Amino acid sequence: MQEIKQCGAQGDVLFRRVPTIPKDATEQKDKGPVIVAHSETGHHHTIAQAEAKLFTSADPFVCYLRLAGEHADVVHHRPHDTHETLRLVGERKGGACFEVRRQREHTPEGWRMVQD
Repeated sequence: MQEIKQCGAQGDVLFRRVPTIPKDATEQKDKGPVIVAHSETGHHHTIAQAEAKLFTSADPFVCYLRLAGEHADVVHHRPHDTHETLRLVGERKGGACFEVRRQREHTPEGWRMVQD
């Protein structure tokens, strides 16, 4: 398991520590695991810990995470050729914010998300 304190990637998803979550980001009230990045094939990047909260932004390629605990583990759900689990590390007393960016590529039709 790789520990991420500042910046790290899991396949097509980049996690970057930020000081705060923007005021215009919207908290998601979903129950169950936090799906950080959806996959068309069901191989989502998820966090099971309840202490992680997901916030969406106006940019479909960017969302944010707020950790209330010391860490949160991002798991890639695929039985083969999977990405290593990432542990996002917060402060010893708990808490941290991360920006989550999806990789994008340009096609003749415009920008689209990279799917892994």
